Amino acid sequence: MAVLKVIEVLASSEKSWENAAENALEHASKSLKNIRSLYVNEQNCVVGEDGKIKEYRMNCKITFEVK
Repeated sequence: MAVLKVIEVLASSEKSWENAAENALEHASKSLKNIRSLYVNEQNCVVGEDGKIKEYRMNCKITFEVK
């Protein structure tokens, strides 16, 4: 039987939602091992004065195995 833990992570990117998810995973993997999944819980973005998306943001949950 495996013991799994879930943490909540906030991430952002100026490029895309996918890049924000990759940033979250890359940063979390610096201190966590055995990451199993990333679940996107919420997405939002910052709109600049020009009416274009300035930053993509997400709240995600990362599940990893505790050994």
